[in-house]
Amino acid sequence: MMPSARFRSSQILLHLGLALIMPIAISSAIATPTVSQPAATDSRALRVRADIQEADSTTGIVTARGNVRINYPARNMQASAAQAQYFSRERRIVLSGNAYVVQEGNSIRGETITYLIDEGRFIALPEQNQQVESIYLVPESNNASTP
Repeated sequence: MMPSARFRSSQILLHLGLALIMPIAISSAIATPTVSQPAATDSRALRVRADIQEADSTTGIVTARGNVRINYPARNMQASAAQAQYFSRERRIVLSGNAYVVQEGNSIRGETITYLIDEGRFIALPEQNQQVESIYLVPESNNASTP
């Protein structure tokens, strides 16, 4: 008699545990919208990670604030800043607050960096009384003599 009593009490605990867990699983499934999202491997995807993000469908501006990290594989670009704004209609990204961009090994750092997507051009501005910094990888020419 004793073994079956143990079995029943463990079965009851198992069901009770599932009963406590199920509402959480169901509520999280309900809270998550089922929207078709671009695959993370899609080269067109511009991935933005930040503490806070806001999107305004009226203006087409997406703002990310706090520990912003951007990955844009189509342009082989990674960036970080305190804030980033993506102006979808103008197709430009404005990074501000200790902005740093790396693209194909080249890097640029400034207080504000604007990236004009269609032109593939960066415009960097420094803090007051400071300078911007860029590091470029210069390929060796074919005619360079080797030491």
